[in-house]
Amino acid sequence: MAFKTGLMRAAAVVSLLLLVSCNAATDATDVTDSAETPEVQESEAPPASEADLEAAQADWQARQEEINQVLATMDRATFIGESPTKGNPGAEVVVVKFSDFECPFCAVASVHMKDFVDERGEEVLYVYKHLPLENIHPEAVPSAKASWAAGQQDQFWIYHNGLFANQDRLGEPLYQELAEQIGLDVEQFNRDRNSDAAQTAVDDDIALATQLRLRSTPSFLLGGLLVPPGVPPESFGQLLDNLKAVPNPQE
Repeated sequence: MAFKTGLMRAAAVVSLLLLVSCNAATDATDVTDSAETPEVQESEAPPASEADLEAAQADWQARQEEINQVLATMDRATFIGESPTKGNPGAEVVVVKFSDFECPFCAVASVHMKDFVDERGEEVLYVYKHLPLENIHPEAVPSAKASWAAGQQDQFWIYHNGLFANQDRLGEPLYQELAEQIGLDVEQFNRDRNSDAAQTAVDDDIALATQLRLRSTPSFLLGGLLVPPGVPPESFGQLLDNLKAVPNPQE
């Protein structure tokens, strides 16, 4: 398919350019440095050879096949689970973000995803799933559990926005402050975020990411297709247009 070919080509380019994401295997200092200078890294990258592009395309295709095998074992409802969603519940295209509240690239992506959903929300269902990188982000799990607790009072998305907007302040004082500002029942909020159910919700998302072999944040699936690392969310509108232009073989 033309769309898959385009994505594979993009995968080759961005993987060779080493574009932005947090990775569990990456040193925390390197993550901070790359967050400050992603454009410099991109501009200084050497041109990729055709062999390198083909190798990266093959790697993307292999990862996509693994994802296809996992998705084939579950229906849409099981895949989405009880994760927070925005957009059209009946939309054919599901966009899933695996994210970490302490990841600087996830914070940037959250702004673009808000714009994307505001513009194309009737065409997609946007799903947020947790992928806390505990070894480099000590507040990743606590913030994820706090957002889950806010979701129990139907305030996940506003709490999500508050966490990313105050990413440099992640910690107990901020979790309490946001809960009070939003008007949550703070007693219930604290009970929920410290509950076994909160940990289970986060663990379930991590388990799914592990099945899909997703190790960096943010990671996106658009219509079941792995978006290559580094493809910016501001280009998702074009990716969606390309996906919708591909004929459905079942029609």
